[in-house]
Amino acid sequence: MTTNTRFVQTDLCNLCLFSVDLETARKDVVFLLDGSDGTRSGFPAMRDFVQRVVEKLTVEENRDRVSVVQYSREPEANFYLNTYTTKENVVDAVTGLRHKGGRPLNTGAALQYVRDNVFTASSGSRRLDGVPQLLILLSGGRSFDNVDTPAAALKELGVKVFAIGTRSSDSREMQRISQDPSHAMSVSDFTDLPSIQQQLLSSVETVVVGVTTETPTDVVFLLDGSDGTRSGFPAMRDFVQRVVEKLTVEENRDRVSVVQYSREPEANFYLNTYTTKENVVDAVTGLRHKGGRPLNTGAALQYVRDNVFTASSGSRRLDGVPQLLILLSGGRSFDNVDTPAAALKELGVKVFAVGTRSSDIRELQKISYDPSFALSVSEFTDLPNVHQQLISSRAPSRDVVFLLDGSDGTRAGFPAMRDFVQRVVETLAVDENKDRVALVQYSRDPAAQFYLNTFNTKDDIVNTVRGLRHKGGRPLNTGAALQYVRDNIFTASSGSRSLQGIPQMLILLSGGRSNDNVDVSASALKESGVLIFGIGTRNSSREVERIVTDPSYSQSVSEFTDIPRVQEQYLSSLKTQLLKAIPITPTVDKSIARKDVVFLLDGSDGTRSGFPAMRDFVQRVVEKLTVEENRDRVSVVQYSREPEANFYLNTYTTKENVVDAVTGLRHKGGRPLNTGAALQYVRDNVFTASSGSRHLDGVPQLLILLSGGRSFDNVDTPAAALKELGVKVFAIGTRSSDSREMQRISQDPSQAMSVSDFTDLPSIQQQLLSSTDLCNLCLFSVDLETARKDVVFLLDGSDGTRSGFPAMRDFVQRVVEKLTVEENRDRVSVVQYSREPEANFYLNTYTTKENVVDAVTGLRHKGGRPLNTGAALQYVRDNVFTASSGSRRLDGVPQLLILLSGGRSFDNVDTPAAALKELGVKVFAVGTRSSDIRELQKISYDPSFALSVSEFTDLPNVHQQLISVLGTVIVPDPTMKPTVKPTIIGKKKDVVFLLDGSDDTRAGFPAMRDFVQRVVETLAVDENKDRVALVQYSRDPAAQFYLNTFNTKDDIVNTVRGLRHKGGRPLNTGAALQYVRDNIFTASSGSRSLQGIPQMLILLSGGRSNDNVDVSASALKESGVLIFGIGTRNSSREVERIVTDPSYSQSVSEFTDIPRVQDLVSRCLQLEQGALIAEKCRGYHKIPVTQCLSRISQTFRASSSNCYPLWKQWLLELLQKPQQF
Repeated sequence: MTTNTRFVQTDLCNLCLFSVDLETARKDVVFLLDGSDGTRSGFPAMRDFVQRVVEKLTVEENRDRVSVVQYSREPEANFYLNTYTTKENVVDAVTGLRHKGGRPLNTGAALQYVRDNVFTASSGSRRLDGVPQLLILLSGGRSFDNVDTPAAALKELGVKVFAIGTRSSDSREMQRISQDPSHAMSVSDFTDLPSIQQQLLSSVETVVVGVTTETPTDVVFLLDGSDGTRSGFPAMRDFVQRVVEKLTVEENRDRVSVVQYSREPEANFYLNTYTTKENVVDAVTGLRHKGGRPLNTGAALQYVRDNVFTASSGSRRLDGVPQLLILLSGGRSFDNVDTPAAALKELGVKVFAVGTRSSDIRELQKISYDPSFALSVSEFTDLPNVHQQLISSRAPSRDVVFLLDGSDGTRAGFPAMRDFVQRVVETLAVDENKDRVALVQYSRDPAAQFYLNTFNTKDDIVNTVRGLRHKGGRPLNTGAALQYVRDNIFTASSGSRSLQGIPQMLILLSGGRSNDNVDVSASALKESGVLIFGIGTRNSSREVERIVTDPSYSQSVSEFTDIPRVQEQYLSSLKTQLLKAIPITPTVDKSIARKDVVFLLDGSDGTRSGFPAMRDFVQRVVEKLTVEENRDRVSVVQYSREPEANFYLNTYTTKENVVDAVTGLRHKGGRPLNTGAALQYVRDNVFTASSGSRHLDGVPQLLILLSGGRSFDNVDTPAAALKELGVKVFAIGTRSSDSREMQRISQDPSQAMSVSDFTDLPSIQQQLLSSTDLCNLCLFSVDLETARKDVVFLLDGSDGTRSGFPAMRDFVQRVVEKLTVEENRDRVSVVQYSREPEANFYLNTYTTKENVVDAVTGLRHKGGRPLNTGAALQYVRDNVFTASSGSRRLDGVPQLLILLSGGRSFDNVDTPAAALKELGVKVFAVGTRSSDIRELQKISYDPSFALSVSEFTDLPNVHQQLISVLGTVIVPDPTMKPTVKPTIIGKKKDVVFLLDGSDDTRAGFPAMRDFVQRVVETLAVDENKDRVALVQYSRDPAAQFYLNTFNTKDDIVNTVRGLRHKGGRPLNTGAALQYVRDNIFTASSGSRSLQGIPQMLILLSGGRSNDNVDVSASALKESGVLIFGIGTRNSSREVERIVTDPSYSQSVSEFTDIPRVQDLVSRCLQLEQGALIAEKCRGYHKIPVTQCLSRISQTFRASSSNCYPLWKQWLLELLQKPQQF
C-alpha cells in the first residue's frame, strides 16, 4: 500500500516529495505597493508592514529573495529579487523607501510590469527552478485600467497573488487579481495592516506548502466506446475504478474525469463534477458503453484538450497542477491523431496510451507523451497485467551530458574524474527510452567521446568510460566547450529529447579558470532549459559557481584527486536533483508578432564623427520595439577590420537594458572596412540558437546594416548566405558608401537606403520602420482554385432549421467540391450550434476531399434551442481557428468562416464578431427571411458579405455569388514582401485628394476645385462604397474633411464648392504626404485598408517641395496606397517620383489647363479595374501582358495623342464584358 501511495504522489505527478514550512522553504516574494497620491498618508504603515513580513523571512541568496515595486501611473522597481542577499540590506532598503506619488492608479500596468520585469531570471526570479513565486499587492483604490488580463498572465506564470485593499479599493477587483478569492484581504485603512499580518503569513505558508509538498493531479480517462469495444468495456471500467482507488480524490487534491468516444466524444463527467472518491467510483461503476462508429481518436484528443483540460471544466493546469490523460483505445483511428496529440503535449499534458492487438502501436506511441508511455494488451480483459507496468512506466527519464576538463592541468586528476563519471552512470537507468548519456572532453577545443544516442546500455557506457584517454592541450576554453555542447550535443540529431520535455542535464568538471568568456554560453544553456551541475577545484570554483544553474549545484575540491572524499555527498545531492528534475515547457503566445533584430554598425575610423548619430538611431528604433524574451530581441555588432559583438540576442530581455547598453556603446575604430567578413560573422555567430536567434522557431530575422564606406572585401557570398538563411537585410549607406553594394547586400534593392551623412538618419527612420514592420501588410487576391485556405462552416442546427438542414448540408458539399482539399492546400471544418456549439470535425481532421464530403454527407441535424450565434462565433474563434485544430493563420493562410443562420440570435453577436475580424477571419453570412439581416451584416467581415435567401432550399441561388466573393476577398499576408504591389479587386475605394494650397496656386485653385468636383461626380459615394477625403497643404497640411465625414455625394460636392484657398509658404509636400499616411489613411479617419479596400491618393502639386518627398512617398506606397498625381511645369518631375508608377502622373502647364486632361485623369480611378484588365487582357485580346501594360502606360503619358480615343473605347469595352475574364 505504501508503494502505491508513493506512485500517486511521485511517479504520477513526476515530482519529488519533501516537507516544508515558511521558515525553511525557498520563496521569491515581491511586494507591489500603491504609491499614488491617495496613499501618501498611509505609506508609512505600508512600509512598516513590508518590514514586519520581511522580518519573518530567511533572506539569503539560496533561500528567500525579496523585491519591492511602487506604482501609480507607471510602475517603478525600488529593488529587484537579486539586488540584496541579506535580510539586513532588505530591511534597510525598505526603511528608506520614499513615497512615489502620481496619478492615476494603473494597477493593471503594474501587474504586467512585475510579470515581465521582476518575475524573470535576469531580475533574480527562480521560477524556472521551481521556487514558489509570491506577489503581495497593497492597493488603496480602484484601478483606472484593466486588471484582468495581466492578473491572468501572472497566474498562468504560476505566481501566487495576495491582494490587500482598503475601503477605497474595489473588493471584487482584489478578488479577481488574487490567486484565489480567499487570498484577497481588506482593511479599513493601511494603519490597520497589523491586524491581518498573521492571516497573510498563514495564507503564504499554506500556498508555499501546497507548491512544494504533495502535489495534486488532474487525471482524465479517455475510453474507446465504439462498437468494437462492447465486450471489453466492463474490463476497461474495472481498470479505471482500480486506478481511482489509488488516488486521493478531493477538490484540492486529485480530480478525475471520464470521457468516452466513438465517432464523437462525450464527457461522462468533468474534473469538477465530483469531489469525493466515493462519488467518482459510483459514477465509474455506472458507466454505460457508448457505442457507435467509426473511431475518431484524433477528434477525441482534440475534444479533451479544448473542453476537459480547461479551467471551466475543473482543470488546474494554470495553477501548475500536473495534467494526465490515460487513453484506452481498441482500434486504429479513422482520423488524424498527430496534430491534436501534439497540441496536448504543447499544453503540458502527460498522455499514457493503452491499446489492444487491434490497435496501431505506432499510433499509440505518437499519441503518448513518450513512446515508452504506450502499453499494449491482447484484449482489454488483460488490463490487470499492465496496471503495475503503467505505474512503473512513468519513472522519470533524463539526458545527462558530462563535460570534462581534459587540459594539461588535469592530467594527474583525470583517473579520479573518470571514476566519478562511472559511479554516476551506475546510478542511472540507461535505456533508449529512459536515461541517455553523452561525454565530451575539452581543452583548447572540445571533442565528443560519445553522443546521447551512441549507446543504449549501461554496460557499453561504463566500458567506454573506463577506456577514456586524457585529451591534453591548452589553453582551457570552457566557454567554447559550453557552446559546443549546446549546439552539438543537446540537439535532436545527437539524441537529445528536449523537444519531448525530457530534462536536460550537464555535469561539468573543470580544473582551471577559462581562457575565454563563459557567461554568454552558460546563460544560453540555462535559457534553453539545461540544468547545469559542476565540480571545480581551488583554481576554478568561483567560475563554476557562475556557470551552474544554482550555486547549490556546485561542489569544490582542492584537486580532482580529492573527488573520492566528497563523492558520496555530491552523488547524493546530485541524485536528489536528478530525481526532482521535471521538464519545463515554456508558454509562448504565437499569435503575437516576434522579431530578432540585429544592428551591424560600421565602427571603422571613417565613422568616428557620425557614430553618435548611429547610436541615437539604433536607440530610436529600439524604442519602437517590444523588447521581451518572448517578443522582440535585439543584438548590436560593430565592425571595421574584424567584427565584435557588443551584445547578443539573448543578452538582454528588457527594453531598458537594451537602451542602456546602446547608450553606452563606444566607437570601435580600426581599418580597413571588411563588410563581407562582418556579414559572415553575424550569420555564423549571431543568427544562431546559442546567441538567442529563434529562426528555427519561424521568428523573422532582421539585419539592419549601417555602413559609411565601400567594403575592402567581397560582400556577395556572405550576403547570399544570409538571404539563404532567411534573414531580411536592410542596408543604409552614406554618400561615401557604394550604393550598388548596399543594394546587393539588401534583401531587395528597394530596401537599400541612403543618407548624405549619418546625422541625416532621422529622415529615413520612418521609412525603415515601415519597411520592416518594424509593416507586414500586403494585399493579394485569393484565387479560389489555387490559394491555400482554411474554411470553416458554422451551421445553425437549432430546432428551427430541421426541415432546411438537408439543403444546408448539400450547399456545404457543393462548396467543398470547388475546393482543393489537401493538408497543404485547403482545409475544411464544420461546426453546428443551437444553444451550444459542437464541432463535427476540425480543420486537421480530414486531409482529402473524399473524406470531407463523406463526413458532410453523414452530418446529422443537432437540434436544440435557443439559437446562440454569439457563443458559436466565440467558440470557433477560440477552438477552431487555432493551431491545435489545424488553423494555419499564423502561417498567413486566409481564414474564412461561412455562417448559415436561420434565425435571430438570442445572445449578443457584436463582441465575438469583432474578435473574429480582429483575428483576421473573413466572415460570410447567409440568412433566411427569419434571420435579422442587420445582425448578419454586423457579423460579416463586410456588410456586402451578408447574403440572404427566402429559405435554405434556395441556397443554390447564392452559391455562385458566394464563390465569387470568396475568390476575390483581399487578405493580409505577413509572409509577403512589403514591396510587392497590391492586386486590387472590387468596386469600393477610399479616395483622398491632396491639394497644393500654397501662395503659388492661388490663381489655379478654382480649376483644382472643379477638377475634384468632377472626379467626385464619377464616384459612387456611400458609407459602404466609395469614400472621399480632402487635404490642403502649404507649410503645414490641413484636413478639410475625412473619409468618414460625409456619406453622400451631395455633401462632398457642396463642401468642395465652398473650399477656400489655404495660402502660405513654403511648400512642404513631404510633410503633407506623411500627414495623410499617419492621419487620413487610418481606421479612425474612416480608412478601410484593414478590410482590403483599395486606398488611393490624388495629388495636385504646383511647385517643387521645400522638404524631402521620397521617404514619405515610399512609406505610402509600401502601406499599399496607389498614388496618382498632376503636376505643373514646376513640379512634374517631382510628381513622377511620388506617384506609384510614372504612368500614374500627368503634367499641365498651369492648373488652369486641368480641364484638358480631366477625362483621362478621371479614368485613373478605374485602375482598380485596370489592374485586373492588365492581367486578363492577354486572354481577351490575345496579346502579351507586357504589350498591354505598355499600351496603358503610353496612353497615360500622351493623353492628347490619337491613341487616346482608342484607349478609352478599348477600356470601356473591356469594362462592359467582365464575364470574359
